[in-house]
Amino acid sequence: MKQILLVEDDPFVIDIYTTKLKEAGFFIEIAEDGEEALRKIKEKKPDLLVLDIVLPNIDGWELLEKIRTELGFEDLKVVVLSNLSQKSEVEKSLKFGVIKYFIKAHFTPSEVVEEIKKILG
Repeated sequence: MKQILLVEDDPFVIDIYTTKLKEAGFFIEIAEDGEEALRKIKEKKPDLLVLDIVLPNIDGWELLEKIRTELGFEDLKVVVLSNLSQKSEVEKSLKFGVIKYFIKAHFTPSEVVEEIKKILG
């Protein structure tokens, strides 16, 4: 079973995506801030990181930088799920090797889960 780490601080979003991803057959771990995410990535090395950018303590950008440089997880698959919709944010994510950038308002949870299924194939 593929492991997904959902890094999100909104309880409503956590609830929706946890349910949808479990229904799709994935094992889900939750981290509600960047520090907790770093710990869980080191411990479990998930197959995919679903990452919000606006987070307490360590934001998504800083977390991505630490994952790629300090932890050396260049190959960790990451999709961003964020409310940030500026073109510069999307472009910045590509520099960190993000596979997909989902703007929460533009995609339903079901659409996001379908894309994740394709990514983890």
